[in-house]
Amino acid sequence: MSLSQPATLSHVASDTALAVDGGAFDPGDWESVRAQFLLSPELVHLSNFYLASNPTPVRDAITRYRRAFDEDPHGFLDDNMFGRDEDMLWREVCAAAANYVGGQPNEISLTSSTTMGLALIYNGLSLKPGQEILTTTHEFYPHYESIRLAAEKSGASMRQIPLYESSLNFSADEAIARMCAAVRPNTRVFGVAWVHSNTGVRLPLADFAAALADLNKNRDEDDRVLLVVDGVHGFGVADEDVARMGCDFFSAGTHKWILGPRGTGIVWAEPRNWALVRPTIPSLMTRETADAWRQDRLPVGPTEAAWVSPGGFFSYEHQWAAAEAFRFHQQIGRKRVHDRIAELNSQIKVGLAGMKHVTLHTPLDPDISAGIVTFDVDGHSPRDVAQTLRHNRVIANATPYGVPHVRLSAGIVNFPAEIDLALEVIRSLA
Repeated sequence: MSLSQPATLSHVASDTALAVDGGAFDPGDWESVRAQFLLSPELVHLSNFYLASNPTPVRDAITRYRRAFDEDPHGFLDDNMFGRDEDMLWREVCAAAANYVGGQPNEISLTSSTTMGLALIYNGLSLKPGQEILTTTHEFYPHYESIRLAAEKSGASMRQIPLYESSLNFSADEAIARMCAAVRPNTRVFGVAWVHSNTGVRLPLADFAAALADLNKNRDEDDRVLLVVDGVHGFGVADEDVARMGCDFFSAGTHKWILGPRGTGIVWAEPRNWALVRPTIPSLMTRETADAWRQDRLPVGPTEAAWVSPGGFFSYEHQWAAAEAFRFHQQIGRKRVHDRIAELNSQIKVGLAGMKHVTLHTPLDPDISAGIVTFDVDGHSPRDVAQTLRHNRVIANATPYGVPHVRLSAGIVNFPAEIDLALEVIRSLA
């Protein structure tokens, strides 16, 4: 194939570009699922790790709420944010998120992103001088920086360890053993990403949590090691109940794999763990803290999830429409989503593994990988490979790490023929 001529998009489904907002949605038909998105049919969208295109019900909810605000901004906000508790639309978002994670609505804090959630957790924990936050060398910048800033502020320290040397040959047992060996008496937090966005490794979090629980048996409650998770690249991909995995705090944006509106996210934690957090930004989602201010007293009771949800006027049409993204996933079925993403990304990995000029970094086993595939091409920089793919109308990128790799990511908007096209472009670089 000549790289001077863009590849032909014969892909996908003949009806993909038709009547996006028309016709009945069939969640059992992948063509019908794809038709819920306004994604250009002229491009192969293999950048699902980045920022989601919103499906029809999410777009419609944003439009509906925005119009209501434009027609009566005071009345609509007052009725749905500051009126009766049962009318608060943010509660619908918490309920939809809780249903998805397998938890309770009072365990959900609403944020703008994974980054904000991580910052609120680490900044809100009462870390002491001499304590440490243990993390890994595989974390993305916002997680690393949230830890660094919190440690600097509190007088605690941070320490990084590698969980593996070869991501392609990742061993969960070895990674857990490395974590356990690294925990010290002064370790208060272990912070880790569920899916590593530079390698595509997906950690078996329940196994990590179980190992930490064993270590915590001999620790006082105030010294137990807390498991804080950057969960964004597993959330909306893996068929697992976050609330049952055993982590203490779980932060994830909902504008990636959950397919929610831009600028939305959640933190999940059990009530006993929320009680450990001091809110950073005053909240508008709890009466207690505002009533305490009005009555010139301190808030009564332990911190709750709603207390940590940042206040200030948000883009509420986006925040409230996030509930529709969770419902959209539930309509399709979490396992069907998981299986589809695993199938398509396995197609990418198997194709790349068969190319002698390609070095694959993501494990072939779908049990320890997710929706991200990273690799290198001999003789080409990752950025140049991403540009070549884009020239051929395949959207990918180079990972923004100190040692970058090319990154592809298939989601429920994709089809096998699109994967074949991307592999054809990469094969031509030999």
